[in-house]
Amino acid sequence: MFRTTPKEEIFFDMFVDTAKKSCEAAILLDDLVNNYVSINEKINAIETIEHECDQCVHDIIKQLNKSFITPIDREDINEIVKVLDNITDAIESTAHRFKMLNVKTITDEAKVMSKLIVACTTELLGVMTELKHMKTSKTLYTKIIEVNRIEDKGDDVFRGAITSMFINDSNPIDVIKWKEIYEFLENSLDACEDVANIVEGIVMKHV
Repeated sequence: MFRTTPKEEIFFDMFVDTAKKSCEAAILLDDLVNNYVSINEKINAIETIEHECDQCVHDIIKQLNKSFITPIDREDINEIVKVLDNITDAIESTAHRFKMLNVKTITDEAKVMSKLIVACTTELLGVMTELKHMKTSKTLYTKIIEVNRIEDKGDDVFRGAITSMFINDSNPIDVIKWKEIYEFLENSLDACEDVANIVEGIVMKHV
């Protein structure tokens, strides 16, 4: 029987706190690409969130190292937190690319992908919130499927953007810039799906 004590449930609460950082970073990235002003300040704000996420990861690992009993396998806790951190890392890396590559205007495809990242991190926050109720939750699987659906949509946008760029853009520098940015945007969505897939595997072991 899968039961957790309040002491053990702290891991689920810490997962939620970490996922919230991903949501905050995604919202800031979406603001950056849709309101492309005060770029340095907005990138710095995302960087601050990424540092806060790193602290969340550190706190979870510290808690894991001192816990004798854990609600799910220790390796699963470690894997979840590592991949949750990857989301915010990818978002921060994306944001920095706009300044590093001297981007002047934002493409419509980048705006669409940033919206998808917001949607995906929001749905993933729901996944992490429901994880502690995995035996009784009626929405956990639905949310996992939705994360996968959003990531699939992001793949479609990514492929379309790359195809269109190589067909229509005659400026090789722009092609190089945007190919890299699109890849980092896709990495953010991929990391969300990775977390959802890990959670799905955990649920299969415990339910």
